[in-house]
Amino acid sequence: MPNSKSTQKILIGEISGAHGIRGDVLVRAYTGTPDAIASYGPLTDESGKRSFSLRVVRVTPKGIVARINGIEDRNAAEPLRGIKLYVTRDRLPEPEGAEYYYADLVGLNAVSEDGSALGKIVSVQNFGAGDLLELKPSDGSATEFIPFEDQYVPKIDLPSHTIVIKRPELTGDEDDAGTLEEDEDTEEDDRA
Repeated sequence: MPNSKSTQKILIGEISGAHGIRGDVLVRAYTGTPDAIASYGPLTDESGKRSFSLRVVRVTPKGIVARINGIEDRNAAEPLRGIKLYVTRDRLPEPEGAEYYYADLVGLNAVSEDGSALGKIVSVQNFGAGDLLELKPSDGSATEFIPFEDQYVPKIDLPSHTIVIKRPELTGDEDDAGTLEEDEDTEEDDRA
């Protein structure tokens, strides 16, 4: 069963370093609008043991310059570099329309269009060409990536914790490329 929304932590930023001598920090925000990171109230580290109340000073191309309650100088700010900032899922706004938080997709039971079990979604990745769902097949075989597009993911049912997956068909282009190279080599041999 997935974590409840009140305990599931979502990464929304990271402290990338100290900024200036007054204890300000530079924060890389993963929120839709960078300065919105402060509107979620106190944020925690990954363990949930440390809490950080941010106040945005300004937004820069490198990130947000923020003040953290209790941090008064650069010496206190320096050790915070690299701390990831989390908020519980229940404090985030509900996504609109066909939008989803990655955290809501991880752990979903994947089924085929006929309802057969395929496995579980173990992560959502983006290597630059669009979002990919990482499917861990129930038969124990290696994970595979499914493009997160309507044609391959026709239905997501969060209440029932399922996602319908239509696996892309392999076209065999890999074999055709090898054949083409062989043909070119043969032509060069004939000309020699």
